[in-house]
Amino acid sequence: MLYHVRMDVRLPADLDRAQRDDFLAREKTYSQKLQRDGKWPQLWRIAGEYANFSVLDVADHDELHALLSGLPLFPYMDIQVTPLAAHPSKVDD
Repeated sequence: MLYHVRMDVRLPADLDRAQRDDFLAREKTYSQKLQRDGKWPQLWRIAGEYANFSVLDVADHDELHALLSGLPLFPYMDIQVTPLAAHPSKVDD
């Protein structure tokens, strides 16, 4: 199943610098593994914001929830999920 996901990151201003750096390093490692595994085929930064648009390709809602809640920055994110369906006018590749 495909999902369009918007993630807005809201790190606390008083977060310790070392802790922030650790979160970001773990987030990068985790997200890149998911990309290599084909679970996260699209990842786009939203210009001017600490946010991204992503397309995730997982088996079901439960796998999506597990993947998102496993993000190291999950406690500091506002996440909007939109399930996607095939469009009848899409030209096949």
